[in-house]
Amino acid sequence: MSARVREMTAEDLTQVQAIEDVSFPNPWTPAVFAGELSRDDRVWLVVEDAGTVLGYAGATAHLSESHIMNLAVRQDVRRRGLAAALLSELVERLSGCGVRQVTLEVRERNAAAIALYESAGLHGVGMRPGYYAETGEDALIMWSDEFDAPGESARLAGLRAHALAALETFDGRDAPGTGDELVLAIETSCDETAAAVMRGGTELLSNVIASQVDFHARFGGVVPEIASRKHTEAIVPVVEQAMAEAAVALGRESLGFAELDAIAVTHGPGLIGALVVGVAYAKGLSAATGVPLVGVNHLEGHIFANMFAFPDVRPPLVALLVSGGHTSLIHMPGWGEYHTLGETLDDAAGEAFDKVAKVLGLGYPGGPVISRLAADGDPHAIDFPRAMLHSGDYAFSLSGLKTAVINHIRHEREAGNEIDMPDLAASFQQAVIDVQVAKAVRATEECGVRTFVLAGGVAANAALRDALTSALEACGVRVAVPPFSLCTDNAAMIASAGTYRFRAGERLGLDAEASASMRLDAL
Repeated sequence: MSARVREMTAEDLTQVQAIEDVSFPNPWTPAVFAGELSRDDRVWLVVEDAGTVLGYAGATAHLSESHIMNLAVRQDVRRRGLAAALLSELVERLSGCGVRQVTLEVRERNAAAIALYESAGLHGVGMRPGYYAETGEDALIMWSDEFDAPGESARLAGLRAHALAALETFDGRDAPGTGDELVLAIETSCDETAAAVMRGGTELLSNVIASQVDFHARFGGVVPEIASRKHTEAIVPVVEQAMAEAAVALGRESLGFAELDAIAVTHGPGLIGALVVGVAYAKGLSAATGVPLVGVNHLEGHIFANMFAFPDVRPPLVALLVSGGHTSLIHMPGWGEYHTLGETLDDAAGEAFDKVAKVLGLGYPGGPVISRLAADGDPHAIDFPRAMLHSGDYAFSLSGLKTAVINHIRHEREAGNEIDMPDLAASFQQAVIDVQVAKAVRATEECGVRTFVLAGGVAANAALRDALTSALEACGVRVAVPPFSLCTDNAAMIASAGTYRFRAGERLGLDAEASASMRLDAL
């Protein structure tokens, strides 16, 4: 191995302190680190390459519980899997000490760190308001299930494999560096008005989202005219808030538009009226400030949410895009290259969830409520059809399943039978999942890839995430799923993809128009 993880020693403290000083606003002192190393209820590790410390991590180890106190990687080698290597080894050593549960606090907007901890089985359980005194930022409290709980051993094995691969392939001579481009991203493709500021394609300085879900819920779906009007009302304050939060993160009193290196905007696909609001605003801002404008395909943004959350994810890979408007399997052989293997012939997955929920009177959006009901139901209670499961291609069709569910509901009601909502939700959800998992497994095999990413709003469905992870990891395929905050529409993913397009020299002309039906494989 080029890099390795080992126990921290007193000889490492000078290099550790150098990383600490530039990683945190209120760094620990050498005396604090020395005191920590002297305690026998602590686990402290470093990742190093030929004697050079690249990162470190530490945690308490008291009886069956632990608290991760610190994890940092040197800035010039971030986003290369070293943090995953530290976390994997830390969890393994804690487990060996008898620890069964782990807690930690992480900055609410640190999506990459949250995704890393989620990959080890931790999940958010609450907030600590104003925990980070220097910025007033809230902390997300994360907690793990017991390491020996069902499914956790497979999850940790996946993290371990990821970590070993990162260590084996690390080469300090080709560290890419982080860059320092400041990119403002704007996303208005559907019913979320979002803006984010990202530095160097790696550091998310702000991520603001104004949701319209309450305005559309009464209609059981998104009303395009309302969406456009609400975007018009929200876009200025949302962008201003994103810029203000970015200034705080940078330690400045303010951040001016002229200080940006690029403005990235979603220009398709989506609702045309909604897209026009974001594109028009971004073009006006670019024209007024002279800051270059970059166009981003919304679907590419969803895929890049994984690249941002898991920095060592890279092509070749297969992506499953599942959202309210899209269900597609995509082969990505290289950066910016997309080949659509198959897509839905009718309803998208999210659309099917919404329509079934509407018939059941569960409100909008339907996906989250059906997922919650399904958690208490029997997925095999009702034998709903698995359309195109054995079609031999990668196309999807959910209209027939949706109709079968609606007919089942009508027949039960006409017969005077009480509908078991959890069983129905679980059976419907499983019928959707079975087809997607089967085609995802076959796609990775036929394309010969060892990496798979899940993207889009329906990627937040816990049962789908677990089923794909279990099936694909059993085939030796690494699975990346973004944190829940990056599954639904957001501007952080647009900033990540926009930074890539900006570095590639792409620019969007001021005469460019939004496109409701822009295809990913046309890029």
